[in-house]
Amino acid sequence: MMVPDVRWTMGLSLLVLLGVIGSSSGVTIMSIDFGSEWIKVAVVAPGVPMEIVLNKESKRKTPGALSFRNGERTFGEDALTTGIRFPANNYFYLLDLLGKKIDNPIVELYKKRFPFYNIEADPERGTVVFRHNDDTIYTVEELIAQMLAYAKDMAMSHTEQRIKDCVITVPPFFNQVERRAMLTAAELAGLKVLSLMSTNAAVALNYGMFRRKEINATAHNILFYDMGASSTIATIVSYQTVKTKDRGYTETNPQVTVLGLGYDRTLGGLEMQMRLRDYLAKKFNEVKKTPNNVLESPRALAKLMKEAGRLKKVLSANSEHLSQIEGLLDEEDFRLHVSREEFEGLCTELFERVQAPIDAALISAAMDISAIDQFIIVGGATRIPKIQSILQGVWGRELGKNINADEAAAMGAVYRAADLGQGFKVKKFHVKEAVVFPIEVDFERQVENDDGSTSTKVVKRSLFAFGNNYPQKKVMTFNKHTADFSFYVNYGDLSHLSKEELRNANAENVSHVLVSGVTSAFQKHQQEGSEPKGIKAHFNMDDSGVLALSMMEAVFEKSVLVEEDKPKEEESTLSKLGTEQEREGGEKEESEDAEGKENKTEEDNTEKEQDGDNQAKKENKEDKKDDQKTDRKEKEEDEKKSGTDKKKEGEKELKPKQVTVKEELNMTITYLDVPEMTEEQVAASKKKLEDINAAERARHEREAARNNLESYILDAQDKLYQDDYEQASTDEQRAAIREMCSTLDEWIYDEGADVEASVYKEKLKELSKLFEPIKQRVFEHLNRPEAVQALTDMMNKSSEFVQRARDAPPEQQFFTDVEIDTMDKLIVDTQKWLEDKEEQQQAQASSDEPKLKLSDIGEKLGALDREIKYLVNKAKITKAKKDKEAAEAKAKAEKEAKETGKKKNNTDNSKSSKNKSGGETKPDTEQKDTNEKIVTEEEPKVQENEESPYIFEEESEENNSEEDRRKEDIDVENEEVDDKSSHVEL
Repeated sequence: MMVPDVRWTMGLSLLVLLGVIGSSSGVTIMSIDFGSEWIKVAVVAPGVPMEIVLNKESKRKTPGALSFRNGERTFGEDALTTGIRFPANNYFYLLDLLGKKIDNPIVELYKKRFPFYNIEADPERGTVVFRHNDDTIYTVEELIAQMLAYAKDMAMSHTEQRIKDCVITVPPFFNQVERRAMLTAAELAGLKVLSLMSTNAAVALNYGMFRRKEINATAHNILFYDMGASSTIATIVSYQTVKTKDRGYTETNPQVTVLGLGYDRTLGGLEMQMRLRDYLAKKFNEVKKTPNNVLESPRALAKLMKEAGRLKKVLSANSEHLSQIEGLLDEEDFRLHVSREEFEGLCTELFERVQAPIDAALISAAMDISAIDQFIIVGGATRIPKIQSILQGVWGRELGKNINADEAAAMGAVYRAADLGQGFKVKKFHVKEAVVFPIEVDFERQVENDDGSTSTKVVKRSLFAFGNNYPQKKVMTFNKHTADFSFYVNYGDLSHLSKEELRNANAENVSHVLVSGVTSAFQKHQQEGSEPKGIKAHFNMDDSGVLALSMMEAVFEKSVLVEEDKPKEEESTLSKLGTEQEREGGEKEESEDAEGKENKTEEDNTEKEQDGDNQAKKENKEDKKDDQKTDRKEKEEDEKKSGTDKKKEGEKELKPKQVTVKEELNMTITYLDVPEMTEEQVAASKKKLEDINAAERARHEREAARNNLESYILDAQDKLYQDDYEQASTDEQRAAIREMCSTLDEWIYDEGADVEASVYKEKLKELSKLFEPIKQRVFEHLNRPEAVQALTDMMNKSSEFVQRARDAPPEQQFFTDVEIDTMDKLIVDTQKWLEDKEEQQQAQASSDEPKLKLSDIGEKLGALDREIKYLVNKAKITKAKKDKEAAEAKAKAEKEAKETGKKKNNTDNSKSSKNKSGGETKPDTEQKDTNEKIVTEEEPKVQENEESPYIFEEESEENNSEEDRRKEDIDVENEEVDDKSSHVEL
């Protein structure tokens, strides 16, 4: 059993960042959980773990809303605020309209819920477009693209890196056209979609990736019940480890597989909120405070919608609450006590539909609820007590609430993004989603009737059945077509869906495929004697759940002559014996392998010669075969002429072999559900969005320039009344500045209310020419005393340094007289310059241009600092050098003393030896032996030269002294590094 607690702290260990160093493009990747009501964004970046992005209000989720007002575009909370006053200018809950035609029941329901929108049909595609004004319309893809771009901007602001790659979540019941529409919106937003991921699969991945150690080969089944704003989804998944081969290695990794799915496309928190809104509107109309109907006022409906959403959340935690709206309609306020029982009574019909997705999921998985190990609830609407009570009754045990209901999908999707993207390495966790809408292929075939006539028969072949896992590739073969033909890609058996869902999903034909080039391919290959083996269609259901026809190809088989080895007719006696042994059961397999290796080598060499001799292409394959035969004959003749006695172990012969020949065909795909946006339409939409972005950037620049000008005017007007600024300016100067400030202040709110940013910048430049000199003089006056004091302190310290250098003992005389005099002269000149400038500064008014400037003082400080640093560094280096020389002299003296002592000892030993020999005369051999014995005692390694022992001793002493000097050198270097040890005492 998997432990139900969530270990969020394990997230850091799951993700290993590889950090693509030096890459011009960032490796930051994000996920976007694009829901009907909320947008959640998660990112992963080098050095940043998987985390949720905060918006500008520091919130972890952002309302999926977009509004336009007076040329200004806003998102999120700001858009909802605009939508209260101007409901038709605010666009939200757009996910339900993606990929829908104007006559879809979901579109009709949207119009009923939000009657203030002006919705039209696209004249070319038949999809939904919003009429914003007389000149502007927006498609659903364009509006969603702007929200996706806003999500990208949030992620880039959060990570301070560029982002392009992403994974976007979509409901699992999205069909082909809805998924393609989301990919189109992402393209318009400038995003590279690594994959579309179903929300249920993302939640399941997020749950499992923190519990890797608890997953084993035994399947563990969990039911996730997700009730969001617009829909409800029940998913049964299985967790277990699987073995996969990657680059020749077998790995065991966890895998989550979707086994069953049930959903209700219109059951969610939004429908409950709409019923509560209509209930409040009904109660207000019953009071009859105004003769107008509140349901006919878009602004009043927007206020009721907002209050209903707040009331729904409060009643989830409280039994009753007071609902109140100020100025709901005709300046009339509204107050009403609403209890939880009343709310549940409004949604009785909806609560009856809560169990249906669970039943559908169990049926599709062919399971009983007793086979489920855990029941986990997800989604904001599952917080409603009545929902939990119903689910508790169905499950019969405690519901699992150990997952973040709001962020699970975003976190699971960003883990998937890190796995698919470049620059990151994550622990493998396989995800297998399930096909909700089965795909089949329909085509026509000519059949012969019993009476000899022919008729057309429609043949259906299943491609991806309901519940098949994807990503997956399949190949379908058409065996009876010899000429150009066409076929349809349709949805298959949808008997598992209700009639209402069939209308909502608009499950019609997907596409029509026209295959051309078949006739010419067959004629070409039949002339060459090839046998047709059918036409293959390569289908791919990718990670996004989008079906693609990647290639159409015609397959043929033809017989060609290839070289094979055959036994030599003339065999030696040993070969015959070997053959007889093979017949009697000897090592036949081994000998054939050896012969095969030699023949292969010979064949390879022949091919290399042929490749070298025949660089040009042959006109046909028969000529090529003749050339190969000629080359082999020439080689055999050369071998005979050279007198080679080696017997050939085998010869070549040509044998027929069947080979497969493939030829790619042309195909034209036409989508029948909803036409794809043409290249011209995509380009026009991109230009429209870019124009909006450019206008927004220009507006932000204009607002920033205007704010800078206004702030500068207020700052100037305020400071001109301060004492410091009055002293630093004349009456005429202040009057001119005040007059210009007054003029610009009036101009900003009159003629300059809506001008370009460059105009504001030019006005600011004109005003700053008058005011900046005064600000600079004030700055000079305020900071001059501190700067003068710093220069004075510097001169005093420098003078003290020079005096101590002059009075230093001879061993610490590190500077020349020229250096000391140069430093002294610099101090004297600086002192005289400062006195003159101070006298000039005191003689003039504060409003005049300063004579003693901070910049001049800084230059004098810099000159003194450079000279002092030069002298200090020279003293350090000189002291270190002298210390090193003293250490070397000391080491040399010690070495000489040791050598003198050793020589003296050697002389004493020699005298002692002569005295002993003088007392008793011995043969020369004995004397020689004695000397050799003495040498051996002094140095066992050397016996031939009596002085050799002293040479070795000297080298040993020299080595020791060298070691001592190296130690002293290291000490000197340490002294050079350490400022304290190398401090010069002057």
